[in-house]
Amino acid sequence: MATDKADVLRGTLDLLVLKTLDSLGPLHGYGIARRIEQVSDNLLALNQGTLYPALLRLEQRGWIRAEWGASDNNRRARFYSLTKAGRKQLAAEASDWERMAAMIGRVLAGDGHV
Repeated sequence: MATDKADVLRGTLDLLVLKTLDSLGPLHGYGIARRIEQVSDNLLALNQGTLYPALLRLEQRGWIRAEWGASDNNRRARFYSLTKAGRKQLAAEASDWERMAAMIGRVLAGDGHV
């Protein structure tokens, strides 16, 4: 994986999108993708075929909302923002991932407690 971009683990993209919107406020899809890549030190690469279905899924679940607006270069773009339900979902998913990461850390450390 040293030279390849990492694949986003199944189920993590929603968490990454929700956290990005929570941290930075409303963004268009391209801005969301670039921010996730930036925070991952470019280990993750998101393409439109991955990101936009996730944004549609999150919008259908009521966790984000989309509104049309103008981007920095005056192009028409959909800006996504977190809803109250999305904030609640983010808190639940972040907690689950923290527990899972701690468990995986214990397994990798070989301390025998899972």
